[in-house]
Amino acid sequence: MIRALIIGIAVCLTSACAYRIDIPQGNYIEQKQIDKLQVGMTKEQVKFVLGNPVVASTFDDDTWYYVYQFLSGKEAALDKSRKFTVYFENDKLVKAEGDFELKDSFYVPMEQ
Repeated sequence: MIRALIIGIAVCLTSACAYRIDIPQGNYIEQKQIDKLQVGMTKEQVKFVLGNPVVASTFDDDTWYYVYQFLSGKEAALDKSRKFTVYFENDKLVKAEGDFELKDSFYVPMEQ
């Protein structure tokens, strides 16, 4: 009886009984945030919409990288990552690219 109990505990400890947590890292961005972007926005306006970038290039302050990675503790199929990069010239948004769709209104310059 005790031997069976010890074997059961050992099996449980070495199997999938271990709890694994979800690990989100970086900037979580949704499509509705991307839809608010427009060419001509200032850096402050972009920061207000998307938040601070995870990575701003040390040598080029005009390129911001928004990176998000989610590692599921339960299922590897739930793991996902997204990347989005914005480019500025003279403190104005000129280009954006990444794992999100840009609306046609993105290309319409903001009125000053």
